[in-house]
Amino acid sequence: MPHIEKHRMSRIGWLRAAVLGANDGILSTSSLILGVAASGAASRSILIAGVAGMVAGAMSMAAGEYVSVSSQADTENADLARERQELAAMPEAEHAELAGIYVERGLDPELAAQVATQLMAHDALGAHARDELSITETVAARPVQAALASAASFAVGAALPLSVVLLAPPPALIWAVVISSLLFLALLGSLAAVTGGSPVLRAATRVTFWGALAMALTAGVGALFGVSA
Repeated sequence: MPHIEKHRMSRIGWLRAAVLGANDGILSTSSLILGVAASGAASRSILIAGVAGMVAGAMSMAAGEYVSVSSQADTENADLARERQELAAMPEAEHAELAGIYVERGLDPELAAQVATQLMAHDALGAHARDELSITETVAARPVQAALASAASFAVGAALPLSVVLLAPPPALIWAVVISSLLFLALLGSLAAVTGGSPVLRAATRVTFWGALAMALTAGVGALFGVSA
């Protein structure tokens, strides 16, 4: 019978990248907007700074995720190559090693040896990758997927405070960006919690608190070094 039950762990790769990207898009862009706005800059300058921040941030997120996850993939591939060599050079020792892992997990030695024999006969490298190296298809590194998810989600997140800049009247711009960005962050935290199956209130509170702190600090810097009288 095929295994049709779905677990939330299967979402961890794209969910992490998407949530991180959207959170950074909202937070960094809104903070940049507030810093420039608090300095007394004109609305056009604020919008240009926000758009530039969105483009730069999306590319930075994509590059960072790609480099980071590629490094993870390189490490995984190196470990798999080493394991492949060891399986070819000393299969008995690798069998004993795999059986020992199953003994540590609660099987008696005889059954552990039988399980190791059958799994290695089916897919020796896959068995060692999964049970010795903890490398599975679910959590395997996917650099391109992570980069694209991060860049796209950052751009979507950044577009939210930018839309507020376009719609809000200049006198109310700062407070409109602050309130809307905090609401966006809370919604994002709640959505990520629901998707990942974690407590909603804790996730929303956590992301909102750090978002408020970042925006307050950035606005303070803008006001401190403001160009307006």
